[in-house]
Amino acid sequence: MKPQPVDLVLKHVKAYTVDPAFRVVDALVVDQGRIVAAGSGRELLERYAPARELDGEGRVVYPGLLDPHSHFFGYGYSLANADLNGTASWEDAIARVQEHHRRHPAPWAAGRGWDQTTWPGQAFPTRDGLDRAFPDTPVFLVRVDGHAAIVNGKALALAGVDERTRVDGGELAQAQGRLTGLLIDNAIDLVRRAIPLPDRAAKERALLRGQENCFQVGLTSVCDAGLERDDVMFMDALHRTGKLKLRVYAMLAPGRENYDQFLAKGVYATDRLTVRSVKMYADGALGSRGALLLEPYQDDPGNRGLQLASFQALDEVCGRAAAAGYQVCTHCIGDAAVRLMLDIYARHLEPGNDRRWRIEHAQVIHPQDLPRFGQLGVVPSVQSTHATSDMRWAGERLGTRLKHAYRYRELLEQNGWLPNGSDFPVEPIDPLRGFYAAVARKDQRGYPEGGFQMENALTRRQALEAMTIWAARANFEEPTRGSLEPGKWADLVMLDRDLLQVPEEELPSARVVATFVGGEQVYCR
Repeated sequence: MKPQPVDLVLKHVKAYTVDPAFRVVDALVVDQGRIVAAGSGRELLERYAPARELDGEGRVVYPGLLDPHSHFFGYGYSLANADLNGTASWEDAIARVQEHHRRHPAPWAAGRGWDQTTWPGQAFPTRDGLDRAFPDTPVFLVRVDGHAAIVNGKALALAGVDERTRVDGGELAQAQGRLTGLLIDNAIDLVRRAIPLPDRAAKERALLRGQENCFQVGLTSVCDAGLERDDVMFMDALHRTGKLKLRVYAMLAPGRENYDQFLAKGVYATDRLTVRSVKMYADGALGSRGALLLEPYQDDPGNRGLQLASFQALDEVCGRAAAAGYQVCTHCIGDAAVRLMLDIYARHLEPGNDRRWRIEHAQVIHPQDLPRFGQLGVVPSVQSTHATSDMRWAGERLGTRLKHAYRYRELLEQNGWLPNGSDFPVEPIDPLRGFYAAVARKDQRGYPEGGFQMENALTRRQALEAMTIWAARANFEEPTRGSLEPGKWADLVMLDRDLLQVPEEELPSARVVATFVGGEQVYCR
């Protein structure tokens, strides 16, 4: 029998197919962007005549990694702003903004990544230092979690915000009757909307820079958790030009215009873009004390956090999404937010449903609510690096409730699977950090010895599935990606070591060698 012509045979590899049998093969056949066969290289080269053979030289191959919860578009924009991750103090952060603005002058000075929990005293910053450093330039600096920002007086003035301004689901911090410049949750948008929108060239630069970094860390698909209508359509247009190759699963940001554009028309899907979900916010973040808790914060006894939208508003969106066949994905950090959304979801989800409505983050969960995920078929969409980023201070916020937080193993057991993402740029973009955090429950420096709440660690196989086939399943995309099976897209990543076999201490050193999307090599180290 004459060998079948195909585009590519990737041979001499150790490829984890992540199929139901979890096979490991040494060769893959690719044609027209899809996997044709996976198996023994010797046998496959007898059956297929490739236009190109690629020798993997024994390296390890996995399905292309998927991030089921990120902020891809926002990440791209952040690359053009001051990077405040790792700053040692508020003064250090201001100095970084000054230096960045000197090198890249713009109408607004912007930055992201500050985290007061890593500074001496752990106090939230105030605008005083910014007012001195930037008396005439508006400044907008977003906290690492995206749920707080610090701005200067010029920014407040341009936005028309003063001590009399009020906002639901947010906070404008004051001290001695004066705005400190600290904005929490919904208050952030009061100033953000005063910032000029980027033009098309800036949008394209943001997407392509973000895409390049995704490919470098092995990501072939991302879920962007909250996109405006115009940004979705811009992505679609850039996909069609061939410049944007990264596959995107888009959650629509809250807003009637976004819903009107898509929900009435049903699911929108191309080979690179899918629109079939809506994003909502029930509460804020733990680090900025905006997460909605059933009982007050241990370190702020008068505060239970913020509910960012009313029961009625959240329920209305769920009803509209259910009628349109759309998935609902709701940000819930605190145990009260989780309970609120499970109560609302229960009004719309019938027993045995496969709607795959999601609780994003699912960080703090009251024990009584844990089994409701399985009962309702609700998907807990987690980010394992949140546990290792928060573990040093989360106990100060939660006290004894810390044992009810970051319960990834128990959450996995509810439905038998769960997706694990990063939430980048809240956390670093590299999905391999999430793998290590999930299995070792340690940060990149190996802290703490013995791991953090190890009873909720995942096995290595579970951690791999959570960033491949289970991540695809969370997006209804498992028929086309997430494993190396015939008929699926030839999205794959090649690593310099085997995540499932090397000693644990080697995991933080693992690096991507090459990334392929639809059989096309889009990155080579």
